[in-house]
Amino acid sequence: MRPIVVPAELVGLALQQEGLVSHTQCDAHGLGRDTRTRLVASGQWHRATRGVYDTTPGQEPSHPGRRRRAAWLGMLAYGPDAMAVGVGALALHGVQGLPMHPRPEAALPDGSPRHARDGVRLRCFDPVVTVELGGRQIATLADALVRALPELPRRNGLAVMDDVVHRGLLSSDEVASLPARMGGRRGVQRVRTWWPFVDGRAESPFESFARLECIDDGVPPDVLQLEIVPPDQGGTLRGDMGWRLKGGRWLVAELDGDEFHTSPDAVLADRQRQNRIATVGWVDLLRFAWPDLGAMTIPRQIRRALAYHR
Repeated sequence: MRPIVVPAELVGLALQQEGLVSHTQCDAHGLGRDTRTRLVASGQWHRATRGVYDTTPGQEPSHPGRRRRAAWLGMLAYGPDAMAVGVGALALHGVQGLPMHPRPEAALPDGSPRHARDGVRLRCFDPVVTVELGGRQIATLADALVRALPELPRRNGLAVMDDVVHRGLLSSDEVASLPARMGGRRGVQRVRTWWPFVDGRAESPFESFARLECIDDGVPPDVLQLEIVPPDQGGTLRGDMGWRLKGGRWLVAELDGDEFHTSPDAVLADRQRQNRIATVGWVDLLRFAWPDLGAMTIPRQIRRALAYHR
């Protein structure tokens, strides 16, 4: 039997859609049902849901790619008019801090309800303000935030907003308007528990997650991105989170790496930077890694260090 040749244009389209294509797109590129059945039977493709195919089964996407793939799966599952909304739209906008495995979802322009299938949810929203991305309509960043934030866990909501403010993705007026725009949506009360802590000085979701744990445990940092000038004239450094100690000293928490695999070069850079911080003389340094999250390890160690020094 001849090997199946997938049209180059369809391969390129799949690359834009995180490895996914719809049956309609396949038909448009001359790849009919029988050929698709053969691709699935041979293991070259995988059926992601009815009418949607994964063209790269077995290839684990990056964490951001996994989140974008969920958004594409939602849109492709419900046809060419389906729009990315909520968390899916945030992933396509490149916002950091989202959950690792978001549920695929989409909405239709007329807001019509349909049953979820294969874990893909169709949302019934009032009119969605959209922008075009990759030939599809996705909710604007502000619209996506209004719908997603009430549904996100506290730490993810804070990390998302820290990232939006840190990167200047919305104006200060747009950010300030978001709570009122959320209205009485379910989950808004949870948003209000973390909204006052939004801080654009946080440079990664790890910093946002760790800071919220410290706040919840009663040891909020006194400052973020504490400026530190080592004596080697190598330039100013910044400590991720700082607490004032007696005699002008500071306790600094450094957060190594993130949720993704950290390269050897990044590990080396972190170590060199932290060695420079240690030469200052007025800083007591604590180092934490991603696995320290979730069990309140970070705030407990901070509390012990503060008790010792104070």
